[in-house]
Amino acid sequence: MSTSGAEQAQQELIEDFEMFDNWMDRYQYIIDMGKQLPDFPEECKTEEFKIQGCQSNVWMRHDVQGDQLIFNATSDAAIVSGLIAVLLRIYSGRTAAEIRTTEPHFLADLGLDKHLSPTRSNGLHAMLERIYLVAQQG
Repeated sequence: MSTSGAEQAQQELIEDFEMFDNWMDRYQYIIDMGKQLPDFPEECKTEEFKIQGCQSNVWMRHDVQGDQLIFNATSDAAIVSGLIAVLLRIYSGRTAAEIRTTEPHFLADLGLDKHLSPTRSNGLHAMLERIYLVAQQG
């Protein structure tokens, strides 16, 4: 069975995290990933693109290029921007079908579900829900 791009991205992310011995370093890595997010258009910071359920402000939009869904998102919180970068690395640039069939096992594999505060975890799940919702419609 061949590994999908999204599945491979999860595996690479897990391997990246294995380089760090502790959660302070992992959080810093997540924050650094967030600093590398592409610019998000100021005019898209509207209610239409806002993710509900996040404590900080998060906006997410998508474009369709061929059969791929390209996601773009931003947040006003450093750690949340990093979580966005994690999600985009796995899900952006994939087909709707691939997104729908890619379980986010990286959450448990990395221990993110245990190490994030409940509000950040809720926000992360709200962002994931938006990605899956777009893929359901795609």
